[in-house]
Amino acid sequence: MGETKKSKSIFKRLLALILAFGPGIFAIGYTIGTGSVTSMIVAGSTYGMQLLWVLLISCIFSGLLMYAYGNYALISGETALYSFKRHIKGGRLIAILIIIGISFGQWNSLMGILGISATIIYEIFLIYFPQLEGVRYESVLLIAVVVIAIMYALLLVGKYTFFEKILVIFVTIMGLSFIISLFMVHPLPEEVIRGLVPSIPDVKGGKMMVAAFVGTTMAAATFLSRPLFVKGKGWNINNLDQQKKDAIIAAILVFIISGSVMAVASGALFHQGQPVTRVLDMVNTLEPIAGKFALTLFFFGTLSAGLSSIFPCLLIAPILLADYQSGELDTNSRQFRIITAIACLFALIVPVFGANPIEMQILSQVFNVFVLPVVIFGILLLINNRKIMKNHKTSIWINLGLGASLLFSCIISYNGVLALLTYF
Repeated sequence: MGETKKSKSIFKRLLALILAFGPGIFAIGYTIGTGSVTSMIVAGSTYGMQLLWVLLISCIFSGLLMYAYGNYALISGETALYSFKRHIKGGRLIAILIIIGISFGQWNSLMGILGISATIIYEIFLIYFPQLEGVRYESVLLIAVVVIAIMYALLLVGKYTFFEKILVIFVTIMGLSFIISLFMVHPLPEEVIRGLVPSIPDVKGGKMMVAAFVGTTMAAATFLSRPLFVKGKGWNINNLDQQKKDAIIAAILVFIISGSVMAVASGALFHQGQPVTRVLDMVNTLEPIAGKFALTLFFFGTLSAGLSSIFPCLLIAPILLADYQSGELDTNSRQFRIITAIACLFALIVPVFGANPIEMQILSQVFNVFVLPVVIFGILLLINNRKIMKNHKTSIWINLGLGASLLFSCIISYNGVLALLTYF
C-alpha cells in the first residue's frame, strides 16, 4: 500500500514538473516537427553523424536568441515586431516582410506536416484494417480533414495555458519515443565525437541539408513569438531567472530529441547504405534492424512531432500580425479565427492533391534561413537601446554570442543561396 502511494506521488511530481514547463514548450513545438524529423532522418541515414556539429551550434544560438527575446519582453514590456515598427528606422517595412516570409515558410511546412501525419495515422490503421489499402487517397484525406478540424476546435478554446498543456503532452510523448528508440539503435561513440568536428558533406544536396538544418533548428518564428508567449504565461520582470532557465532547457531538449532522431537513423541505416528520403521509407528499412517495438515507438514519436507542430504553425500568422498591430494576442478575436481557418484550409493542399510533401518541406526550411539575419540584427539593436531597456545593460557575452549567431546565420544564408541555385 505504501509503495503504491509512493509511486503515485512520484508520478504526480513528474507530471507537475512536465506541466510546469514554460513558453519553451512552444519553441520545441515550432522546432521539432515532421520536417525537422525528416531532415534528421535524411542526414543520419545519408551522412551518419557528420552534421551533428550544425545541430549543436544551431541549438546554442537558438537558446541564446530565445533568452534575448524573452528578456527584452520582460524588461521593456514590449513584443518583437511591435518594437521593430516603433524603434528601428524602416522597421515597419522590415516587420511586414518578416510576417510574410515567416508565414509563407510555416504554412508551407504545415501542408507537409498534415500530409505526413495523416499518412502515418493511415499506416497505423492499415495494420488493423487491411481492407483500407484500396482507398488510400480517400482515407488519408479524411484523416487530414478530421485532424485539422480537431486542431481548429482546440484553437477556438483560446487560452494560452490550454495551448501549453496540449503541446506539453505531444512533446513529452515525442521526446520519450525518440530517446527510448535511441537506446535500441545507436551509432558508435567515435562517430558521435567525429560529428562534432565541423565539415560539410561534399556531395549533391550537402549544402542544402546544412541550410535546412539551421532553418528548422534556428527558426525565426520561435524567437519572434517568444515575447507573446512569455506575456501569455503572465511573467514579468521578476521572472528573469525563470525565463533564462526555460530558454536553456528548451535548447537542450531540442538538441537531445533532434540528435536522437539523427542517431537512430545513422545507427540503423547509414552503415547499411540505405539513405532515406521520406519518413515513411523507414517502415521497410528500420523494422528488420530495430524490430517492431522500436519502429512503433519511432513512428509514435514522429506522429507526436507532427501534431505538436500543427498547433504553433496555425498560430504563427495571427501571432505575428497581433504583435505588429499592438503587441497583444487576442485569441477570441474575429481576426484570429479567420486567419487560423485560412491556415487550416491551406494545410489541406497536400492531402487534397495527394502530393509528396517532403521535398517542399526541406525547401521551405531552407527559405526560413533568409529571414534569420534580420531577426538577429533587430534584437541586437533593441537590447542595446538603454532607453527601451530601462537602463538594464546587456552583457558583453550576450552581445558577442548574438554577433556570432548573426555571422553564422549570414554564412548559412549564403550557403542556402548556393544550394538553391544548384537545385534550380
